[in-house]
Amino acid sequence: MKKLLIFITSLFSANVSSQTKFDLDTVLKIERRDMIVMEIDSYLNEKSEYGEKIEKLNSSQRTFFFIENLEREINNGGFNQFYFNSSGNFSQETVSALLEIGANKTAEIVKKANSEFKNGTVPKEKAERQNELELIEEKAEENWNKCDSEFYEYHDNLTELLIVFVIKNKMEFKK
Repeated sequence: MKKLLIFITSLFSANVSSQTKFDLDTVLKIERRDMIVMEIDSYLNEKSEYGEKIEKLNSSQRTFFFIENLEREINNGGFNQFYFNSSGNFSQETVSALLEIGANKTAEIVKKANSEFKNGTVPKEKAERQNELELIEEKAEENWNKCDSEFYEYHDNLTELLIVFVIKNKMEFKK
């Protein structure tokens, strides 16, 4: 009886871990392109504990992570929200990530939004950045609203650029 329980428990454990295991090849076969990006984004967020352990992601995974954080925050509350939340920790890296996937117009928008901070450098430390936000947000609001509007025009198709980037760096996303 004890062996039977151990066997059933091991089957259940194997089934649970197989359901939670990330399979990039299966994800890339999803018909809806936006769902492919969402699946990869969910995986990377879980892996990095929502950016708290960013070091768990390799360079290619970070590129994807930064861009998806930007997109999620801008679509949810604009640049002000992007900077207020932990996504702002990586605002400089986000510009580089956008350039890396070929989203040059979007990178320019983020640079323009970043320019509201002293010397165009967004503080990496959240509390410091939030303090600076309080000082500049009234003056920056007009520029950030324009940047939000430009972002929403999607001059760069971030979904397609990210999928091409993932396919090009497939082995990096399987780690």
